[in-house]
Amino acid sequence: MIKVENLEKRYHDRTVLSGVNFEVASQEIFALLGPSGAGKTTIINILTRHVQPDTGIAEVAAATHEIGLMLDSGGLYPHLSCVENLSLYARIYNLPIAKVEETLATVGLADSAKKAASELSRGMNQRLALARAILYSPKLLILDEPTSALDPGTAKGICELLQKLRDEGATIFLTTHNMDEALKLCDRVALLHEGKIVTEGAPEALCREHEALRTLPDLEAVFLKLTGVAL
Repeated sequence: MIKVENLEKRYHDRTVLSGVNFEVASQEIFALLGPSGAGKTTIINILTRHVQPDTGIAEVAAATHEIGLMLDSGGLYPHLSCVENLSLYARIYNLPIAKVEETLATVGLADSAKKAASELSRGMNQRLALARAILYSPKLLILDEPTSALDPGTAKGICELLQKLRDEGATIFLTTHNMDEALKLCDRVALLHEGKIVTEGAPEALCREHEALRTLPDLEAVFLKLTGVAL
């Protein structure tokens, strides 16, 4: 579904990405893990064609209308209600209002449908942004830090929803710095540090390989061992 080869990106004299390679198979949850500044958002911007790489390729085997995006900028209209925000996109895809109501219920916002986005908590805004991304049942979801700064209960609910969407046929590519969450959620992960992928694979396999299963969170121990950097 996604193929990245030898990706390089520089801003002036600063190298942001260097020799990045990975692939995302159809119907899997794949995460780029790393601290702020590692290059995760730059990769998403390249995949979504907001930024051009200096060298390398980034191929996405899905048409624009088959991709759902949840980016750090949010993109919600603060003075519109939840149902009004989604209705704007529903009209673009000729979806009935029933689909809007169904999607709000899926992310746990049915009771807040008439609230303005500006009146929502951070967690509720995250869920509304996710609702917009999944509204038209896209083949591919690209999510930038989908559970960032959320309380554990809200984050757990979003992770369960993502697994359900994967089971129903979606491919999910996300970025996060939450290693413990990625261990439970993802089929495969790539650890990104200073613009380079230091290792890649199934989370539990990486933990076994680096003897991190007796520490918590396990993937954070792997990252520390490979980079010398604590998250």
